[in-house]
Amino acid sequence: MEATVSAPKIFHSFTEFYPFYLNEHRNRTCRRLHFIGSSLVLAAIVWVAVSGNLLWLLALPVIGYGFAWVGHFGYEKNRPATFRHPLYSLMGDWVMFKDMLTGRIRF
Repeated sequence: MEATVSAPKIFHSFTEFYPFYLNEHRNRTCRRLHFIGSSLVLAAIVWVAVSGNLLWLLALPVIGYGFAWVGHFGYEKNRPATFRHPLYSLMGDWVMFKDMLTGRIRF
């Protein structure tokens, strides 16, 4: 018997997507790893601006996604939303980062 694979959910707006995104980030360690990765991305951008060394821009996806994917595969035990919804997922990363900074989401 073949396994059925459901089609990915279609979201018509980021507002519709964000609750799904948060549900994919219920594990506190996963959220913390996202926060660390996002913080390091911001630090690397500042370093590029200060040093003028544009090669650091190549590290941004590795830094950001590296921490996030460890959180998903190691702690959350799910596939990152980036694989199915790349733009909304990137937006979700930064909105969740802001929500953690402002205390709306516990980290």
